Amino acid sequence: MYKIIACDLDETLLSDDRSISKENIEAIHKAKALGVKFVPATGRGFNTVDSTLKELGLFDQENEYVISYNGGAITENKGSRLLHFEGISFELASKLYKRGLEYNVCIHIYTKEMVYVYGYTKEEKEYLASRMEVTEIFDDNIDFLKEQEIVKALYMNTDYTYLQQIEEDLKDLTQNVDVSYSSNRYIEFNHKGVNKGNGLLSLAELLGVKQEEMIAIGDNYNDLSMIKAAGLGVGVRNVVDGMKKDCDYITKADNNESAVAEVIRKFILKL
Repeated sequence: MYKIIACDLDETLLSDDRSISKENIEAIHKAKALGVKFVPATGRGFNTVDSTLKELGLFDQENEYVISYNGGAITENKGSRLLHFEGISFELASKLYKRGLEYNVCIHIYTKEMVYVYGYTKEEKEYLASRMEVTEIFDDNIDFLKEQEIVKALYMNTDYTYLQQIEEDLKDLTQNVDVSYSSNRYIEFNHKGVNKGNGLLSLAELLGVKQEEMIAIGDNYNDLSMIKAAGLGVGVRNVVDGMKKDCDYITKADNNESAVAEVIRKFILKL
């Protein structure tokens, strides 16, 4: 019996219009009634998922959890109780910021409370609308964040090949960095070993859940570690091609067609 479903949000649970389908919500409720925990696992911060938790009936609930910042934080929903946090140093964030200025990218710097964005394009504003609030910045440094805890940094460009080239260029900076890709537009930089897979394993250890008792569902490379970590790793139909070989199951439905409900019906409800 599966006890945890860890699920990515954007392009997996959420439709392209950022909604959650009625079918997904009903299936999650049925799984929860059977004692299965539904754990959102996102690259975004915990403070951006309140509306999703409310729709799923998980908001401010005891013994319910969120994995955020690609595994950089694990939070119990009740009282937003932070159970685990691991970010990057200010020095690394500053170097990534300054190097990012050399490229045609939008730069995000994540703290616990806010996302600061440089080069905030119209396209990025439209994409982030209803997903999270950000503060636009214009300086060539982030010295104002020296005293704050920084979770991660990322660059945005919708040209995946271009982002891959940037990853090659930054090898001198990323020896102790976990590099991943998400939403077909981001290259993300977390502390070494910080990823959704390790976040899921940490939560499972906390709850006394075995690896084989977990399902992980995702669509992009920042989900790959948890898809590999779970007993059943699922890619939605719109999963990136390079990950398909690592998935135990690919849904027939995509994120706009209640793919998560398909997984719950097949593997939890046995329908």
